[in-house]
Amino acid sequence: MKNQKFVIQPHFRLQEWVAQEKGYFSDEGLDYVFQETIRSTDGKLHDQAGQKSGAYQEFEKGRTSDVNCACHWTVNVAASNGHGKLWGDVYSVAPAGIFVPADSAIRRPEDLAGVPVSVGYQSGSHYATIQALEQYLAPDKINLSFTEGMLFKRLDNLLDGKSQASTLFSGPYYLAEQLGYRKVIDTTFMIASMITGNPDEEDLKRFLRALKRAQRDIDLRPERYTRYYKNEFPDRYHAIMDTRRWGAGERIVFEPYTEEAFAQSRDWIAERQIFDGGRLHMGSDRYDEAVVRLT
Repeated sequence: MKNQKFVIQPHFRLQEWVAQEKGYFSDEGLDYVFQETIRSTDGKLHDQAGQKSGAYQEFEKGRTSDVNCACHWTVNVAASNGHGKLWGDVYSVAPAGIFVPADSAIRRPEDLAGVPVSVGYQSGSHYATIQALEQYLAPDKINLSFTEGMLFKRLDNLLDGKSQASTLFSGPYYLAEQLGYRKVIDTTFMIASMITGNPDEEDLKRFLRALKRAQRDIDLRPERYTRYYKNEFPDRYHAIMDTRRWGAGERIVFEPYTEEAFAQSRDWIAERQIFDGGRLHMGSDRYDEAVVRLT
């Protein structure tokens, strides 16, 4: 008999906030707890700096919500190493880009040759920056900086003039755009969901149906919901944010993360040696071992 509530934790997007406020989770009969940990008032959860601190390392440590999101590359490898199951019924797409100050001499992607671009280690910005820039630059000319930490620390350093270039997504992407920072190249990337523990299958379906309703609301009237970004920003930013000017951000796609996508992504990661030893530390190559499909 089930005796544990389904744990929901938003992840830099609007859909969970919309579904929560509109009662969609309850409408579906989901017995849940809404666990907000991203903002943490001062944002210190995402100020962490260091060469080896990123999304993959968070999965290694373990996450507390039943469904967690990160770039599909990291979720692919984390699931293949037994840190959960990639949820193959759904994925999402997050607008992202490499931003520089308005007065920067960097105008074209080619101008980023050798320039440190601030990204999160083994996080979406890491892979997406390579994917975008390798169209223009040889691998030895792509200079990724991992020392500036996670998303809000990277944003701080860009706004404070400490970074020449930074890859941003979600709310930080829109704030940089609002403040006049210039996007040199788009780095939009795919996000996947990780199922952790053993949540009830019917609860997962209820959760997904609620998000689908929220996604329709956002598609229809995005300007009504961009205010939710403030829920995930540290207080220190609120005075300069005008979320009425921001876009809808990450969009959930209710289509499968296919076996072909799984395999192609692993090949891409291995070829670029993003994990030490290439495939050596990437876990099982078997789709059926890493991925769960409910529909």
